[in-house]
Amino acid sequence: MYRTIIEPRVSETDGVGHINNTTIPIWLEAARNPIFKLFTPDHSFDNWKMIILNINVDYLSQIYFGKEAEVRTWVRKIGNSSLELYEEIHQGGTLCAKGKAVYVNFNVEEQRSESIPVEIKEELEKHLYDK
Repeated sequence: MYRTIIEPRVSETDGVGHINNTTIPIWLEAARNPIFKLFTPDHSFDNWKMIILNINVDYLSQIYFGKEAEVRTWVRKIGNSSLELYEEIHQGGTLCAKGKAVYVNFNVEEQRSESIPVEIKEELEKHLYDK
């Protein structure tokens, strides 16, 4: 599992006092940076590999400014050219949001998906969801 600590910002807080629901997908994406680095080590958008196909988020509890939140990211499935992630956001011991994201390894120049290299699959397997 990958772990990322998020320090909620005032600007992410909405009129009813909790972190706005539109912020949660941004936090989930921020926690995927170690995975992005596997596919595009130099973070070059000229050679970017990870193209998102789908994201779903379930909101379970409110998240607040003033307390750090932890994003936990697992790999649920690894296919030939795609992978599915399972993600959770916790704050103060409470599961506040969970979701999934599906990505494809994409060759931008050729405009087609391509197989995930074996060495990347091996690294992703270290983070498989086992619950």
